[in-house]
Amino acid sequence: TLERYRAIFGSEGGGGDVAANFRSAMINSFVVASATTAVSLVVGVLGGYAFARLTFRFRRTSLFGFLAIYMLPPIALVIPLYQTMSALHLIDTTIALIIIYSSFVTPFVIWIMRGYFEAVSAELDDAARVDGCSRLGALVRVVLPVSTPGIVSTSLLAFLLSWDEFFYALIMTQTPVAKTLPVALNDFIGRHGIDFGMLAAGGVIAAIPPVLIAFAFQRYLIAGLTAGGVKG
Repeated sequence: TLERYRAIFGSEGGGGDVAANFRSAMINSFVVASATTAVSLVVGVLGGYAFARLTFRFRRTSLFGFLAIYMLPPIALVIPLYQTMSALHLIDTTIALIIIYSSFVTPFVIWIMRGYFEAVSAELDDAARVDGCSRLGALVRVVLPVSTPGIVSTSLLAFLLSWDEFFYALIMTQTPVAKTLPVALNDFIGRHGIDFGMLAAGGVIAAIPPVLIAFAFQRYLIAGLTAGGVKG
């Protein structure tokens, strides 16, 4: 039946209503994931292009340093991150989650976009520079349009990383003001029992946005994931 879905979307309870809190968490998740994707994509595209095209000291070391940051286990960083956010009075805010998520999604985007940009011929940049474009102009006018499939697929992966994150959201949020979907789903697990119906319905609802995005950008996603698979 659709009883559980009606309970989630039709309940008008107060702050203690788990269903109402779940609706609030949906909005929080969308805001956090979208903002994190936007920030990491802007920084990641510029960083990936720099690593792919420019030559500078410690280039390779810096690149592997970003990869090492991405691979650090969350449990190793949660205490200093919590202390930092507490000092900045950002505990239980979506801004704290955006900052934290951007810190580990951005290295991932840089690493992926660097590979896509290296697959794009540098002659395109040279031709744009000859025609009077600056380095940034060549990136915006020539390289980015060619790299659209890679950018779209990377954006989707960055969105999913932020949408599904649970550990930091659990530690950094305390009230429905900033809770995200993974934490809200956990609220259906009570001290004396588990509401399996609400848990299953909430899981289906949480899965819908990524699926819709994947279908909407399916053409770009497939092209991006297969880029570089065939030479010539």
